[in-house]
Amino acid sequence: MRSAILRSIAILLTIASLSLVAGAQANEKASGGGTPSPSKAELAVTYDFERSNAPPGGCSCFSLNGGGANFAWPVKPRGFALAGDFSVTHSSGSYELTLAAFTAGARYKPPVPHWPVQPFGQVLIGVAHASGPLVEGRSPAVSNSGAAFAAKIGGGLDLRADRRMSIRLIEADYLVTTFDNGSNDHQNILHIGVGVVFRF
Repeated sequence: MRSAILRSIAILLTIASLSLVAGAQANEKASGGGTPSPSKAELAVTYDFERSNAPPGGCSCFSLNGGGANFAWPVKPRGFALAGDFSVTHSSGSYELTLAAFTAGARYKPPVPHWPVQPFGQVLIGVAHASGPLVEGRSPAVSNSGAAFAAKIGGGLDLRADRRMSIRLIEADYLVTTFDNGSNDHQNILHIGVGVVFRF
């Protein structure tokens, strides 16, 4: 069931991305091409890997895999953007968990006009949702699995392929969530993403 949901999300994100690219190409042809704007809205589709700490009393960590999408809308002053991020990851085995995070905030891209790699940094806040045996059975203290505070701090590197597309070489973030766990109500997660960025 969860794999079917993840596949459906991936298909929808792919369709949305292709539609945006097609629309951008049509607008460029209609305007006669020309030099691209220095600041464009962006949509990234990514594969996400997360490494989270185990529940209280455990020393091991566990990994989650999934996907996500994030956008950036440029605002003044130059280099700053409003950013939003949505990701869904899943872990099976001893710590079975599906984790979804919805965050939004600010992103900054320093100007590097003659360098093919564009770095960025971001600070995002929002909510996280957890489901699965890890929170439903093994951790009955989790009473806020439907919605807990989440924050994501980090950045990444994009390699420019052309005016409309980049390759997200890496995005690395510290993701913190505050699900109840009967101890410190705090989870530390390393979030890594790679993917494709479309500009329009």
